[in-house]
Amino acid sequence: MIYLDAAATTPVKQQILELVWPLMARDFGNPSSTHGIGETAARALDYARTTAAGTLGVRTGDIVFTSGGTEANNLAIIGLALANPRGRHVIRSGIEHSSVREACDYLQRHHGFTIDIVPVGPGGLVDPAELTALLREDTTLVTVMAVNNEIGTIQPLPEISAATHAVGALMHADVVQAAGWLPIAELARDLDALSLSGHKLGGMKGAGLAMIRGKLALEPGIHGGGQERGRRSGTENIAGAVSTATALRLASSQVEAFETTRDRTEQLIDTVLDGLNHGRAPGQEAALLTGDRGRRVPGIVSFVFPGANGETILLELERRGVICSSGSACAAGSTDPSPVLLGLGLDPDVARTAVRLSFTAETTEVQLSTAARAVVAAVQAVTDTAPARVVARPEEA
Repeated sequence: MIYLDAAATTPVKQQILELVWPLMARDFGNPSSTHGIGETAARALDYARTTAAGTLGVRTGDIVFTSGGTEANNLAIIGLALANPRGRHVIRSGIEHSSVREACDYLQRHHGFTIDIVPVGPGGLVDPAELTALLREDTTLVTVMAVNNEIGTIQPLPEISAATHAVGALMHADVVQAAGWLPIAELARDLDALSLSGHKLGGMKGAGLAMIRGKLALEPGIHGGGQERGRRSGTENIAGAVSTATALRLASSQVEAFETTRDRTEQLIDTVLDGLNHGRAPGQEAALLTGDRGRRVPGIVSFVFPGANGETILLELERRGVICSSGSACAAGSTDPSPVLLGLGLDPDVARTAVRLSFTAETTEVQLSTAARAVVAAVQAVTDTAPARVVARPEEA
């Protein structure tokens, strides 16, 4: 089996398993307790916070441990917007993760915010000039993801952040898919808040973090015992926090693999496009790459196959030993076309044919080349048997 769905989740790294197991089985105390077992848990939590803050280049008081990227996005967006007195105007991009889209929708429905959506071009990139034109005196927050989870495009966050801060608004980014590929501390330097998820990086599911500058007012989304400096109540998931912080540290130490993996990714893209489009005229391609080819992380590649059936291709790929997806795992089971792909201007029927291949720096060249050939074979197999390609029945001949 070749697993190419890392953007959905990754297996827990062995060294992280070894690190967190004692925190669940032996050092299981509540970090708020004053006895020895509780103090051991508190030290583990301090280690996690110090490790995460050091990796991001921020203060320990800026780290809030959460149940994952979705909660981190909700906490940062809703919490900052409600606590900031500037006004009730938020800007987001047109290809954000569903947790960002729905957090913004919540602000609009229940708190009277105006939400402006800056579109992306056909390559999936935000034009900083277009976003700047939407900024107002009452803009509270701008949220633009660093790397798109479906097409892998890298947004120009430094330029967007500079424009946002120039009018006095706050800047948040979902960096879930950026960690491990981009220098994460450089991204954090330009942001007031960011969101991360551990299980995308070899950590445990159900654990993540938000970096929210400690000087900023924040309306908590969960009320109770006042944990996390009152920003996120509830007994801390010590194993999850340690897992997330360690996974972030390990992933950040591997960003030098970007170029090596990019070379392998380019070969994968060429194999698929050449294998399926050879001899076809422009506009008649059987395979199209989604997103800008030059400005993307190497670990996410998405194709659409006009005239094919995306789910059928996925099933055929699984039969051939390649595990991948149609896009965001958070939308699995939906028959609606991806909002991200629609945001690129794709026809809804074409968007439904999407296949996403996502992987880590540990994925080998042999695995990727094998998968690329499998994609070509799978698409050819399912399109050769599609009803539109069947010859006429004898009575119609």
